[in-house]
Amino acid sequence: MTENSQQPQPAPTTDLPTQYAPAEVEGQLYERWVERGYFEADAKSDKPPYTVVIPPPNVTGSLHLGHAFEHTLIDALTRRKRMQGHETLWQPGMDHAGIATQNVVERELGKEGKSRHDLGREAFVDRVWQWKAESGGQISGQMRRLGDGVAWSRERFTMDEGLSQAVQTIFKRLYDDELIYRAERIINWCPRCLTAISDIEVEYQDDDGELVSMKYGEGDETIVVATTRAETMLGDTAVAVHPEDERYKHLVGKQIKLPLTDRSIPVVADEHVDPEFGTGAVKVTPAHDPNDFEIGQRHDLPAIAVMDEHAVITAHGPFQGLDRLEARSAIVAALRAEGRIVAEKRPYVHSVGHCSRCKTTIEPRLSMQWWVKVGPLAKAAGDAVRDGKVKIHPQEMEKRYFDWVDNLHDWCISRQLWWGHRIPVWYGPAGEVVCVGPDEEPPSGEGWHQDPDVLDTWFSSGLWPFSTLGWPEQTESLAKFYPNSVLVTGYDILFFWVARMMMFGLYAMDGTPPFHTIVLHGMVRDQNGKKMSKSFGNVVNPLDWMDEYGSDALRFTLARGANPGVDVPIGEDWVQGSRNFANKIWNATRFALMNGATVEGPLPDASRMSSTDRWILSRLNSVVAEVDAYYEDYQFAKLSDALFHFAWDEVFDWYVELSKTTFQAGGEAAEVSRRVLGEVLDVTLRLLHPVVPFVTETLWTTLTGGESVVIAQWPTDSGFRDADAEREIGTVQSVITEVRRFRADQGLQPGQRVPARLTLAGSPLAAHEAAVRQLLRLQPEGDAFTATATLPVEGVEVALDLSGVIDFAAERKRLAKDLAAAEKEKAQANAKLGNEAFLAKAPDHVVDKIRGRLTKADEDIARITAQLEKLPQA
Repeated sequence: MTENSQQPQPAPTTDLPTQYAPAEVEGQLYERWVERGYFEADAKSDKPPYTVVIPPPNVTGSLHLGHAFEHTLIDALTRRKRMQGHETLWQPGMDHAGIATQNVVERELGKEGKSRHDLGREAFVDRVWQWKAESGGQISGQMRRLGDGVAWSRERFTMDEGLSQAVQTIFKRLYDDELIYRAERIINWCPRCLTAISDIEVEYQDDDGELVSMKYGEGDETIVVATTRAETMLGDTAVAVHPEDERYKHLVGKQIKLPLTDRSIPVVADEHVDPEFGTGAVKVTPAHDPNDFEIGQRHDLPAIAVMDEHAVITAHGPFQGLDRLEARSAIVAALRAEGRIVAEKRPYVHSVGHCSRCKTTIEPRLSMQWWVKVGPLAKAAGDAVRDGKVKIHPQEMEKRYFDWVDNLHDWCISRQLWWGHRIPVWYGPAGEVVCVGPDEEPPSGEGWHQDPDVLDTWFSSGLWPFSTLGWPEQTESLAKFYPNSVLVTGYDILFFWVARMMMFGLYAMDGTPPFHTIVLHGMVRDQNGKKMSKSFGNVVNPLDWMDEYGSDALRFTLARGANPGVDVPIGEDWVQGSRNFANKIWNATRFALMNGATVEGPLPDASRMSSTDRWILSRLNSVVAEVDAYYEDYQFAKLSDALFHFAWDEVFDWYVELSKTTFQAGGEAAEVSRRVLGEVLDVTLRLLHPVVPFVTETLWTTLTGGESVVIAQWPTDSGFRDADAEREIGTVQSVITEVRRFRADQGLQPGQRVPARLTLAGSPLAAHEAAVRQLLRLQPEGDAFTATATLPVEGVEVALDLSGVIDFAAERKRLAKDLAAAEKEKAQANAKLGNEAFLAKAPDHVVDKIRGRLTKADEDIARITAQLEKLPQA
């Protein structure tokens, strides 16, 4: 210490306001971070890289709790790695969201009384780009509100020039390698959006329908089939039965009359048919059902389409021109009139696919589309995980991954839209088919035209980890930041996005997977664990909570609930609790600063520290090691909980309180503790920063005078441990906790002072007597002291004089009344549990409830008896 360290010091002050107001600091702090380039990544840097891509939100989207949850986890990872000295890239961008965006713009046109066909393709696409410029990307501003530390200068869009080149390049390579082909297959068709859609864009729900059983054929050659889609019978080209089904062996190979038509159809034997289900016979409509299509392929059956793209009946006859649902009723009525309806079941609840965009019922439809042959690509994606090149966290999610990639069907990649990456294939007048790469000129001349379809949105987003870095060009960014360090995403798109990135990354990047680790998180649900849905009325706008409680409060709540692969319940009261934590950090740091906490100069030698100082530093280093281990294992909930309890309980509620008497006494001990407190706050704020960036930035820069905690060094475990100090302070905590409990049991107010005698000879508590007395509001015993209650705790005796504080007779009477009530409750519970007749009839939950009452009664009796024993006799 300096020679004048014992001289009176001017009262420390702080520039921090008395209260933390998130709305007044968050926006300006974020803009300062962006202006100073903290989140940018330099491909020329010699620092080790750390790369994460943002799962690109739709350009039509806005921030929802799922985004906020996922972004909080990614931001925590990247902020920590940045502080650890990595060249950190969190790659931002948006997805063009083909169907969703086209629907939005078409609705806008509808308000003007126009359709896209009125504009034409080129003008419509221009209109979409105009909409994007004016209204798209709302989510970018909301990401700033949340504090996302992304490299904004690198923001990409799946339809920008570079990514379009990447899409055309990989299409051409896959085509040349015969991994892309064109074929007629059954696809999911939306009659409203007029396009094929991917499996992920189909939402299944239980609908009320009808199950109709109807008789095909005549006389002895009749067979009964059942269907929920009677309108498709116009396209039936067979009836299928199981080869071993004795009931129908005499019919296999024969032709039977198809009702309402002038056609006859064969009965075929196929092992796909379940003889135990229904009648054991199924109608086969190859053009309108995926399973029927496969049966048709095996038996060389024709595929007759009976509906157009609007789901209107095209089959010649009385039903032509009817909508599919109108035709369903009309066909059933016609069959009924012919006496062919055997049974009808209404309502018949069954799972029906709907378009996720417009909610229209999906129609399976035979259509000429472009496909990716996924077999070799999927095998590589599976092998990369099996061989350990890519790790999935939590590991139990690997099975779901393998179940998917090992059983992938070929992927339909064409969409009948105008907005998207147009398929780079040209058709010639003589049937020529030419696939054109990005550096090639398309064929021209009379009769040549480009394929009108665009690619599935997942095709371009599957290239995201490398196309955003400049691929197919061999850029510095690609060399530096590929492969990604980790992918953080929801388990719900493990199959649709993650698997596609794995397939494309391994294919395009010479066997190098797109990321080292896949971290899968669950879905955000309401506080009761229920899925958030507009129909349930439980959807929360995260911006509302950020406005009310601050972004840090929302982030901390989400991180504290993030157990690997598990859904996350969240309620407003939990966000309020996190706001209280932010306020606690603020108030405690402000108090520390006003009491001289400092980071100036090296830490004093441990020999000059009190046991309280050594204890908190020992605990601090343990927490640094614990938090690091949790980060490496992606245990966000555990690391957040560890930081919460260390900061609130150990630093603010114990160390600060135990040090108050030291600060008040002044001298060298106070100087040492002020430096220790500054160190603890410095490290704690840095540990907290990745999860709660805004409040920690304000407090850390005020405490340290540093430029920004964003670029501060991540704390490391110095290895300092002091088991003796931890045991000593543990004893202090036990004594204080036990006396506080006794005071509460006796009905004393927290601030009520009580005379006490502490017998501390030979106890480590001796050095802490002043702090113990202050924390417990214990006065010196005085001349008239009478010990009316004595508490032996941890080898220490605490004698209290309650004679002037408590009316012992009244307190004994009150406790005796409570004891009698508890004993009566116990007797009643025992009587019921001892009654065999009652136990035989009562439901399990009733019996369990009575057992719980008995347990509580026993606990109450023990507690009240102990309180009575501690009261002095009258």
